[in-house]
Amino acid sequence: MAYQNETQLYEYLQDLFTQVKADLPQATESLLKAKLFIRFNVSGPEATFLIDARKRPLQIEYGRANTHKPDLDVDVTGEALHQILLGELSLTKAVGSKKVKPKGPVWKVMTLADLFYYAQKIYPDLYASQSDET
Repeated sequence: MAYQNETQLYEYLQDLFTQVKADLPQATESLLKAKLFIRFNVSGPEATFLIDARKRPLQIEYGRANTHKPDLDVDVTGEALHQILLGELSLTKAVGSKKVKPKGPVWKVMTLADLFYYAQKIYPDLYASQSDET
């Protein structure tokens, strides 16, 4: 399993998105242009995070308490998310194989491609360094 629990998943994602926003701000441009509000529902471990790109700066919230209606709901397993972030699974293949299940306009899920592309430049080293600490 890629993540031991939701706390670990949130820690990885927070570190990842903090680094992406600081080092690769262009990664969020397509989401900001599309003004999307996306909710990720992760299973194994159970976790939820939201990407709010309706206005600058892009906001990311972690946890299940949010009640806002997203433009796009994305169901994904922790393992599939991990594979996408490592670059082992493309977003297109993940959607095609139903490892990523968007609810809402499916074409909007492809606006995540830039974010994942840039995240893949950071995540493998981040994951390796944090895995060494545990």
